[in-house]
Amino acid sequence: MAYYILKLIITTLLIVLISEISKRSSLAGALLAAIPLVSILAMTWMYIDTDSSEKAVEFSQNIVWLIAPSITLFIAFPILISKGLNFYVSMFISIALTVLAYYSVIFILEKSGIR
Repeated sequence: MAYYILKLIITTLLIVLISEISKRSSLAGALLAAIPLVSILAMTWMYIDTDSSEKAVEFSQNIVWLIAPSITLFIAFPILISKGLNFYVSMFISIALTVLAYYSVIFILEKSGIR
């Protein structure tokens, strides 16, 4: 149980740290957010938990396929804000479009025989 609490604390601290840095410098915050810290942490925890680098490799290969649809959020959000939509409405629509993009890519990958 202590191990899970440690994982939670480390992961949470990184997110809060990025948020606080972003308040002072949006570029520095964006740079830290663009680094796949969550993926790095997930692969690290996965390796520690399973002692298997193969699981981490499989995980990272799956991420590659999902990079393109994740960009949807970062394209849609500023466009919606610039059109005058409310922050929360813009965020909701951007997230919905991103989810749709994820499902579309997964559907295409499955139809192509890629798992």
